[in-house]
Amino acid sequence: MTEVKAAAGADMPGELIDEISGFASELKSFRDDIQKQLKAQDERMNMLDRKTILRGRAPLSTEADAAAPHQKAFDAYIRHGDDDGLRGLVLEGKGMTAASDGGFLAAPQVALQVQEALNVTASLRRVANVVAIEASSYEVLVDHGDIGAGWASETTVAETSTPTVDRIVIPVHELSAMPKASQRLLDDAAFDIESWLSGRIAEKFARAEAAAFVSGDGIEKPKGLLRHPMAANAVASAAQIGQVPAGGDGDFAEENPADALIDLVYALGAEYRSNATFVMNSKTAAAVRKMRDSDGRFVWADSLAAGQPAQLLGYPVLVCEEMPDIGRNANAIAFGDFRAGYTIAERPDLRVLRDPFSAKPHVLFYATKRVGGGVTDPRAIKVLHFG
Repeated sequence: MTEVKAAAGADMPGELIDEISGFASELKSFRDDIQKQLKAQDERMNMLDRKTILRGRAPLSTEADAAAPHQKAFDAYIRHGDDDGLRGLVLEGKGMTAASDGGFLAAPQVALQVQEALNVTASLRRVANVVAIEASSYEVLVDHGDIGAGWASETTVAETSTPTVDRIVIPVHELSAMPKASQRLLDDAAFDIESWLSGRIAEKFARAEAAAFVSGDGIEKPKGLLRHPMAANAVASAAQIGQVPAGGDGDFAEENPADALIDLVYALGAEYRSNATFVMNSKTAAAVRKMRDSDGRFVWADSLAAGQPAQLLGYPVLVCEEMPDIGRNANAIAFGDFRAGYTIAERPDLRVLRDPFSAKPHVLFYATKRVGGGVTDPRAIKVLHFG
């Protein structure tokens, strides 16, 4: 206050000096308040950062880092059987749930690797309709008839027919795999346990799935494509898959064998042909790719682009080893729009239970996943029948 008065000089009136001194005092008080607020805010941010670090995440972590605690806890469980971290995530409500048998949801990285491996396998999963569900079954309504239509005038309305709608239920079943490894291998820090585990699980899941989607009986497993009711295409109902004869006795006809394939293509409705695919195994593919049309041209054309399927009569071919070989009473070739005709329903979670006791000195990993499948629109699929 005295300094302000001295700076004002002797010639300045006393009232003005007092006013300037009061303003300077208020400004100093305002500055002190701002500094206190900034300091309190800084301390609060530091405290939040420390809490975040203690929970296993960096202060400015990205969305991908959100799974770090889960990944670290799952790694400790797989390598050493330490489930404290996973149980802590369950208690904190981090999306981790324990199964009734004591297993835990696999880390996101493992589950994603398994799912990606299944999606690229040579099975009906590549061409079918795949849906993720949270329930124990998947329901779909299928219209087995066309909605009637008619012309109407100002005074009359034509009566139309009513379509038949069926409700199809696809239950999900538990698919399991049980790879094993030695504890010494698990103790090796350089060993990529996540990649190894996801690879073994995906390999066993893929084989089991592919077989079930083709020939599963529907009892504790998906109902396969070839287990659906079938009939000769000329008399097949809307609820049956149509069969087209191959022309020979357990084989193609001796003359013009490719004609059966052309009949198979055009037995399928035009609304399904645009998205249709051939499905057969390697032995059948070897026989088919030798065929020529009436002009001497091969009906099979290899793809010119890497990663693209071969073409048969202009339609892609999926080589699925679970399809039957050519032989008597075999439905060795399927053709159709499988995205419309066959549906795979699955729950996205993958559970893993560590068992160090049943196969000493090895450690077993009991992995489970729930999946189901079934034909949803038989009209979208035809098969070549070798009678």
